Amino acid sequence: MIYPWEQFFRDKMTKIFTEKQEIIDIGGGLRVLKNRGNRYDSNRSWLESYLHKVQYKILDPVPDYQPDIIGDIHALPFVDNSIDAILCLAVLEHVEDPFLAMREMHRALKPGGQLFLYVPFLFYYHAEVGYYKDFWRFTEDGVRQLGKNFSTMELAPVRGAMQTWLHLSPLGRFGFIRKTAFWFDRLSGKLNSRQVSGFNVFLVK
Repeated sequence: MIYPWEQFFRDKMTKIFTEKQEIIDIGGGLRVLKNRGNRYDSNRSWLESYLHKVQYKILDPVPDYQPDIIGDIHALPFVDNSIDAILCLAVLEHVEDPFLAMREMHRALKPGGQLFLYVPFLFYYHAEVGYYKDFWRFTEDGVRQLGKNFSTMELAPVRGAMQTWLHLSPLGRFGFIRKTAFWFDRLSGKLNSRQVSGFNVFLVK
């Protein structure tokens, strides 16, 4: 079963990897390479076929996980209007100034450049000692404020209210319970609730 927010992710990743040439993954959140980054996500292995067709580069503030570029999201090492696309997945909650980070990504993108974000809202604390802290959570209003300088923005809420509650509990590890909660959210209208786990966001400069 592919949930709506997962389909949104697939559609926008396909768009980015087929329309753009240079793609910067800030923090390596795509997790599509086994030998780089601090985690690998086998559910995204379908993206590997796209990697040899583009210039895919990981930017991270530390060298520990073999990034292509060592840099700070608050002061990106790119000239203005130079990057085709940026991925920033589960990063903004860990940076000291997410508004400055958004301005930097906007500055670095070419006109028509694409930015894909994931930001959490109702989500557990998840710092990693020695690597990053955990500062922020974002409502839909906050996401819209973050992206106000972009020409277009599309949002896909991640999980409805019931599924979000389950995700924060031990019951969330059971797939059949997650699916039941999804259908409860859909039938009750809770997929449109603002009480969600987070947001997938696609922006165009």
